[in-house]
Amino acid sequence: MPIIKSAKKRVKVAKKATLRNSNTKRSLKKAVKSLHSAIKSGIGSTKKELSKAQSEIDKAAKKGVIHKNKAARKKSQLAKASKKSGSTVKKAVTKKPAAKKTTAKKK
Repeated sequence: MPIIKSAKKRVKVAKKATLRNSNTKRSLKKAVKSLHSAIKSGIGSTKKELSKAQSEIDKAAKKGVIHKNKAARKKSQLAKASKKSGSTVKKAVTKKPAAKKTTAKKK
Protein backbone atom coordinates (compact mmCIF):
# COMPACT_ATOMS: atom_id res chain seq x y z
CA MET A 1 0.00 0.00 0.00
CA PRO A 2 1.40 3.43 -0.91
CA ILE A 3 2.59 5.72 1.85
CA ILE A 4 3.00 8.95 -0.10
CA LYS A 5 -0.12 11.08 -0.48
CA SER A 6 0.22 11.50 -4.24
CA ALA A 7 0.66 7.75 -4.69
CA LYS A 8 -2.52 7.14 -2.70
CA LYS A 9 -4.38 9.53 -4.98
CA ARG A 10 -3.01 7.78 -8.08
CA VAL A 11 -4.40 4.47 -6.76
CA LYS A 12 -7.87 6.05 -6.36
CA VAL A 13 -7.72 7.65 -9.80
CA ALA A 14 -6.54 4.41 -11.40
CA LYS A 15 -9.47 2.51 -9.84
CA LYS A 16 -11.95 5.04 -11.21
CA ALA A 17 -10.37 4.92 -14.67
CA THR A 18 -10.35 1.11 -14.65
CA LEU A 19 -14.04 1.04 -13.79
CA ARG A 20 -14.87 3.59 -16.49
CA ASN A 21 -12.81 1.74 -19.10
CA SER A 22 -14.35 -1.62 -18.21
CA ASN A 23 -17.85 -0.15 -18.65
CA THR A 24 -16.87 1.17 -22.08
CA LYS A 25 -15.36 -2.19 -23.07
CA ARG A 26 -18.46 -4.03 -21.83
CA SER A 27 -20.84 -1.87 -23.87
CA LEU A 28 -18.57 -2.25 -26.91
CA LYS A 29 -18.53 -6.04 -26.63
CA LYS A 30 -22.29 -6.14 -26.10
CA ALA A 31 -22.94 -4.08 -29.25
CA VAL A 32 -20.58 -6.20 -31.36
CA LYS A 33 -22.10 -9.45 -30.09
CA SER A 34 -25.62 -8.24 -30.82
CA LEU A 35 -24.55 -7.36 -34.37
CA HIS A 36 -23.01 -10.80 -34.86
CA SER A 37 -26.13 -12.50 -33.54
CA ALA A 38 -28.31 -10.36 -35.85
CA ILE A 39 -26.13 -11.32 -38.81
CA LYS A 40 -26.17 -15.00 -37.84
CA SER A 41 -29.93 -15.16 -37.34
CA GLY A 42 -30.71 -13.14 -40.46
CA ILE A 43 -33.77 -11.74 -38.76
CA GLY A 44 -34.12 -8.04 -38.03
CA SER A 45 -32.26 -5.01 -39.14
CA THR A 46 -28.51 -5.38 -39.11
CA LYS A 47 -28.22 -1.76 -40.21
CA LYS A 48 -29.35 -0.51 -36.82
CA GLU A 49 -27.08 -2.97 -35.00
CA LEU A 50 -24.15 -2.02 -37.23
CA SER A 51 -24.72 1.66 -36.54
CA LYS A 52 -24.82 1.05 -32.79
CA ALA A 53 -21.68 -1.09 -32.88
CA GLN A 54 -19.78 1.49 -34.92
CA SER A 55 -20.91 4.20 -32.52
CA GLU A 56 -19.63 2.21 -29.54
CA ILE A 57 -16.33 1.59 -31.33
CA ASP A 58 -15.96 5.31 -31.97
CA LYS A 59 -16.71 6.12 -28.33
CA ALA A 60 -14.11 3.61 -27.12
CA ALA A 61 -11.50 5.02 -29.51
CA LYS A 62 -12.29 8.58 -28.48
CA LYS A 63 -11.86 7.68 -24.80
CA GLY A 64 -8.57 5.92 -25.53
CA VAL A 65 -9.82 2.48 -24.53
CA ILE A 66 -8.86 1.06 -27.93
CA HIS A 67 -6.44 2.43 -30.52
CA LYS A 68 -7.87 4.43 -33.42
CA ASN A 69 -6.43 2.04 -36.01
CA LYS A 70 -8.01 -0.93 -34.23
CA ALA A 71 -11.30 0.97 -34.20
CA ALA A 72 -11.09 1.59 -37.94
CA ARG A 73 -10.22 -2.05 -38.57
CA LYS A 74 -13.11 -3.35 -36.45
CA LYS A 75 -15.59 -0.99 -38.13
CA SER A 76 -14.42 -2.16 -41.53
CA GLN A 77 -14.69 -5.83 -40.54
CA LEU A 78 -18.19 -5.38 -39.14
CA ALA A 79 -19.38 -3.49 -42.22
CA LYS A 80 -17.94 -6.19 -44.46
CA ALA A 81 -19.65 -8.95 -42.44
CA SER A 82 -22.93 -7.05 -42.46
CA LYS A 83 -22.75 -6.52 -46.22
CA LYS A 84 -21.89 -10.18 -46.79
CA SER A 85 -24.97 -11.24 -44.85
CA GLY A 86 -27.18 -9.52 -47.40
CA SER A 87 -27.98 -6.34 -45.54
CA THR A 88 -26.49 -3.53 -47.54
CA VAL A 89 -25.20 -0.38 -45.92
CA LYS A 90 -26.10 2.64 -47.97
CA LYS A 91 -24.35 5.93 -47.55
CA ALA A 92 -26.35 9.11 -47.58
CA VAL A 93 -26.28 10.64 -51.02
CA THR A 94 -26.47 14.38 -51.08
CA LYS A 95 -28.02 15.94 -54.11
CA LYS A 96 -26.86 19.27 -55.37
CA PRO A 97 -29.65 21.81 -55.57
CA ALA A 98 -30.75 22.47 -59.10
CA ALA A 99 -29.58 25.80 -60.41
CA LYS A 100 -32.41 28.25 -60.98
CA LYS A 101 -32.89 29.29 -64.53
CA THR A 102 -33.18 32.99 -64.94
CA THR A 103 -35.59 34.18 -67.57
CA ALA A 104 -34.92 37.37 -69.40
CA LYS A 105 -37.67 39.89 -69.03
CA LYS A 106 -39.15 41.25 -72.20
CA LYS A 107 -39.64 44.99 -72.49
